[in-house]
Amino acid sequence: MNTINKVTVVGTGVIGNGWIARFLAQGYDVVAFDPAEGAEDRTRQAVNHAWISLEQKGLAAGASKERLRFIDTIEEAVAEADFIQENVPEREELKKSVLETIDRYAKTDAIIGSSTSGIIPSTLQSGLQHPERFIVAHPFNPVYLLPLVEVVGGKSTDANVVKRACQFFDSIAMKPLVIHKEVDGHVADRLMEALWREALHLVNDGVATTEEIDTAIIYGAGLRWAQMGPFLTFHLAGGEQGMRHMLEQFGPALKLPWTKLEAPELTDELKEKVIEGCESYAGDESVADLEHKRNEFLVKLLDLVEEYWPESKSLNKN
Repeated sequence: MNTINKVTVVGTGVIGNGWIARFLAQGYDVVAFDPAEGAEDRTRQAVNHAWISLEQKGLAAGASKERLRFIDTIEEAVAEADFIQENVPEREELKKSVLETIDRYAKTDAIIGSSTSGIIPSTLQSGLQHPERFIVAHPFNPVYLLPLVEVVGGKSTDANVVKRACQFFDSIAMKPLVIHKEVDGHVADRLMEALWREALHLVNDGVATTEEIDTAIIYGAGLRWAQMGPFLTFHLAGGEQGMRHMLEQFGPALKLPWTKLEAPELTDELKEKVIEGCESYAGDESVADLEHKRNEFLVKLLDLVEEYWPESKSLNKN
């Protein structure tokens, strides 16, 4: 089994830059490719911004922002990589085209990961010469701090590639969660989308403002979910008998028409309600200010989560 020493990131938007910052913080040399004008300057600014939080979290031996190198062509950028992470915009034909180019010029034993948040891997690997080494590796923003990465193999993916990828993600302080069945949106985004749809309905129907909905999550469910998630939270709600009693007592409420599964029509009126609500809630704080506060919070929260959910709790027992 070859070791992953050289990593390449293709596409340097918010997610791609997050990957770059994490790889650098874990002591890797990173090669990046993005044909957009000004991409390198934007990436280096993003890494500088992330580095403040990464230093607070703790850098690996040899970690340096100077170990980033931009390459002018995708062919040269991927040629020597052991692991390649693709992060181009979420358009199927564009992703497939870029992935086919990566596949053509990468070493045959290199792992190719895609950050796609919704497209299943079998679709993306269908035109590859070596589809067995392709996986979805879907992270969460900010990638340089949040540890979860959903790892999904397609119909042609070699099981050993999934195993190698998980070992690599473990080594860079991530929590790889193997999704064993392909589904649009994977797992975490499907859960977030369900909550997002309901939140939009509540705003659209005049039940609550954006600030009130955020408050409901921050001081209620969000605090519990950071430690246990919805299932163990409900397990505790059942008292000594746990989930068994919870389902008996509260299960019938699931049939009540409390929630709406379909998303509301995103009318101009609803858009303005959401936009104005967020801008009013943010007040004088810029997006950069809010990101700084979020990162400070996440650094402290991650330490607390690790204290109560230690490494011995494996995400992948099967």
